[in-house]
Amino acid sequence: MSKRTIQKYIRLARKTPSFTHNWAAFIKNHIGDIWACDFTVAYDWLFHPIYIFVIMELRKRRIIHIGVTESPTDEWTTQQLREATPWGEHPKYLIHDRDNKFGPQFSALSTRSGIEVIQTPFRTPQANAFCERFMGSLKRECLDHTLVLHQIHLKRLVNEYCGYFNEERPHQGIQQRIPNRSDSLPINRSGDIRSVAFLGGLHHSYSRVSGPLQANFPGG
Repeated sequence: MSKRTIQKYIRLARKTPSFTHNWAAFIKNHIGDIWACDFTVAYDWLFHPIYIFVIMELRKRRIIHIGVTESPTDEWTTQQLREATPWGEHPKYLIHDRDNKFGPQFSALSTRSGIEVIQTPFRTPQANAFCERFMGSLKRECLDHTLVLHQIHLKRLVNEYCGYFNEERPHQGIQQRIPNRSDSLPINRSGDIRSVAFLGGLHHSYSRVSGPLQANFPGG
C-alpha cells in the first residue's frame, strides 16, 4: 500500500475511542462499589455439565457467594443474587455478561435492590477480567486435579477452595494481601510453624503459633 493510503486510514483509527481505556478507568474509579458475577462449567466423571456461579467483590477480590447447579435458569440465578444480598447489603454496580441466564427476574431484583447492572459488551471477556481470572484459578488450582463425582461433591470442592481463596491465599493484585484478613492484625514472627491442609493436601496454609505445638493438646 502507498504511504498516502496508510495516512488516510490511520487518522480514522486514531479517532476511534479506546474501549479498553474507558472501561479500565471506570473500574479504577469505582472499584470499591463494584461486584461482578459469572458462570463457568465443570464436568462430572460421566461428562455431565455442572454450572458454577460466582459473585465477587472487586476491591478485596473476595468471593461473596457461590452456587452450583445442573440447571441454571433465570429463576435460579435470581435466587443466588437474593442470597448474596441479605439485609439490604449490595453494591452500587454489578457487572455480568449477556448470558440469557441473567433474565428478566434477575434484572427486576437488581433494580428493586438499588443495584445498577452493567452488561459487558459482546465478545469481551476481558471486561469481566476479575471473575475470569478467578474461574481460571479455580480450574487450575482445584478442579483440574480432582475427579468430580456429582453436583454435591463439586459444591463441596468449590466451597473449600473459596474458603482457601478468601482466608489464606495472597493476591498479587492487592499487594499480596488476603481478602478476609485485616492489614492491622499483628504479625507473629516467633513460635512454631503450623501447616493447615486444604483440599486433601492440594494446598497448604502456614502460620506461626505463639507457643509450642504440643501445648495445644491435652497432656502435651
